[in-house]
Amino acid sequence: MNYYSEIKEKLINNEIYSRIKDYSKERYNLITHYEVGKLLLEAGSIYGKDIIGNYSKKLVVEVGKKYNERTLRRMRQLYQFFEKQNWSPMGTNLSISHIRQLFCLSDRNEINYYAEQVSIRNLSKRQLQIIIKNKEYCRLPEKTRKKIMHKNLNMTDYIKNPILIKNKTDYEEFTEKALKHLIIDDIENFLDELGLGFSFIKSEYKIKIGNTYNYIDLLLFNYIYNCFIVIELKATELKKEHIGQIEIYMNYVDVHIKQINQNKTIGIIICKDDNKYVIKYSSDERIISRKYELV
Repeated sequence: MNYYSEIKEKLINNEIYSRIKDYSKERYNLITHYEVGKLLLEAGSIYGKDIIGNYSKKLVVEVGKKYNERTLRRMRQLYQFFEKQNWSPMGTNLSISHIRQLFCLSDRNEINYYAEQVSIRNLSKRQLQIIIKNKEYCRLPEKTRKKIMHKNLNMTDYIKNPILIKNKTDYEEFTEKALKHLIIDDIENFLDELGLGFSFIKSEYKIKIGNTYNYIDLLLFNYIYNCFIVIELKATELKKEHIGQIEIYMNYVDVHIKQINQNKTIGIIICKDDNKYVIKYSSDERIISRKYELV
């Protein structure tokens, strides 16, 4: 078998295809890189590790400058990545640039999580880089990571811990009011931290309990799970009285705001320091707590 001739032919065909079939060129490009990577690996096992260097010298002249040694090594790496993950190039909607962002990861569940997020959230290469850098998968609750491949997840499973809040000031300590301003100033990033389907309704949402006015820090709605979300911000450690406060607000929303076709309200307490025992002994499973971290 003449490995060089077959590699050259595939690369030339890929160059032609990329010019005349724009609608599917990314898929064709991925398959070509995969197949060339496989051929390079096979050729290397027969002719030695210098085969990529030898081939690249000729391909740069005969096909194009971009087919240098570095490019060929990345094609081989792409093929090895697919084989390790037991993926097929025909079974993925990811681009080559997306897939290369996953090369640095070793955990199969983590790789599959990020691959799924690219499809679900239509992430660009840059956006994928950011969520990997921010360790989004590692910040999922441990129970979520254990069952994520079984797809049996609910809305709160995807809420990260800690939740990253961008700090555009030089301050390290914040009051609840100041923390709220940071969130509102970058509300899109905050909603992304929570997960899919969250939309912002209002901050300082005014409700009347008896003769007293109260204010919900943040009121959200999730259109996927069809429910309201009450968020309370605490610049301290989670305390038992916080549970009672948010539960009253959630029940108020259920009685006065929620429609009959909507699910019960969820409560999220975002605090400086968590206290697992407070949540553990809470009787309301709709309430969860998450730490925040300023970045």
